[in-house]
Amino acid sequence: MADVGSGGLYRRFVGPLLSRDDGADAEQLSQLTLQALAQVSLRRQWPLLNTTLAGLGAELQRPDLRLEQTLFGCRFRNPVGLAAGFDKNAVAAGIWHLFGFGFAELGTITWHAQPGNPRPRLFRLAAERAALNRMGFNNVGAQAALRTLERQNLPAAGQRPAVLGINLGKSKVTPLELAPDDYASSLELLAPLADYAVINVSSPNTPGLRELQDEVQLRRLVERLRRLQACPPLLVKIAPDLEDEAIDAIARMAYEEGLAGVIAVNTSLNRLGLEERRIPQTGRTLAEEAGGLSGAPLRGRALEVLRRLRAVAGPGLPLIGVGGIDSPEVAWERICAGASLIQLYTGWIYAGPELVPAILEGLSQQLDRHGFRNISEAVGSGAPWR
Repeated sequence: MADVGSGGLYRRFVGPLLSRDDGADAEQLSQLTLQALAQVSLRRQWPLLNTTLAGLGAELQRPDLRLEQTLFGCRFRNPVGLAAGFDKNAVAAGIWHLFGFGFAELGTITWHAQPGNPRPRLFRLAAERAALNRMGFNNVGAQAALRTLERQNLPAAGQRPAVLGINLGKSKVTPLELAPDDYASSLELLAPLADYAVINVSSPNTPGLRELQDEVQLRRLVERLRRLQACPPLLVKIAPDLEDEAIDAIARMAYEEGLAGVIAVNTSLNRLGLEERRIPQTGRTLAEEAGGLSGAPLRGRALEVLRRLRAVAGPGLPLIGVGGIDSPEVAWERICAGASLIQLYTGWIYAGPELVPAILEGLSQQLDRHGFRNISEAVGSGAPWR
């Protein structure tokens, strides 16, 4: 019988487009996908569409009470989330659970709308299952994002089928010294719709942004946001390119300031052995191109940073692992290294919708094989893949 499920259709029609660097334009393909998902999210209660979506959920969701966790006041039905950067403007917030995700991180959203960097700015590295992006926080701005979220008639925070986080960045036009107020304006507006919020100070594509990872600067930013009324749980997302001392300082600061968690990691400015890899669209090598590298080449460094954070922060600080997770084995390794939750982006694009249920099935099987009662027992356990 022909495979007509979402995974089969993805392999048949989208897979060939992703198999070459110079296939369909990467950003255009993402935009077309999001435009379709936006319409579906707005109309998800329509009877015929609702039935179709129920079928999608039945195909891709893998309910297992052992995979549930409550972290920083949020109930996660499973530990697999969609990373920030895909649904930048929160247009599909109402349907991410149907793809099997336990949570989705929307954004990055800035206070001021901004077009981002000149195109082309997103490149596939198909053979390496990787991507290079220098998007530059292109988004419609916090006020338009609020209207988009309100139009989708989402259940109240805490009552959703998937936890929704909102990832916030600094507007490019805002000088660094005014960054705390810039982030605060966005958070104040969007906080009522967020289960949690992320302070993104680690994108390599906004000039000067990574300077906010400095311990003094970051502490000032966190303290400004904590003064807001009804501030949601706050997490910080860090870069893979930090020195060990800076990672240690952030871990200590997160603990001292009572942050809800740390997300490790963002994209990398390090070319991770791919310096001479040439991009067909520009003819230049990765060493010559600006932007952050994501996907499989980032896997090793992302794991190192996570382990360092866990060693310094101890078991009390929730960590979210992201970067190069593209299989059940890698997901299990990241959890057993100390991640309570994991996020997918580049790996999910290449693998398609079958990746999330495959990871969830793999996690459940590993719980059985190790005799763990729930996923929390696996976190930081160092248990190998069996």
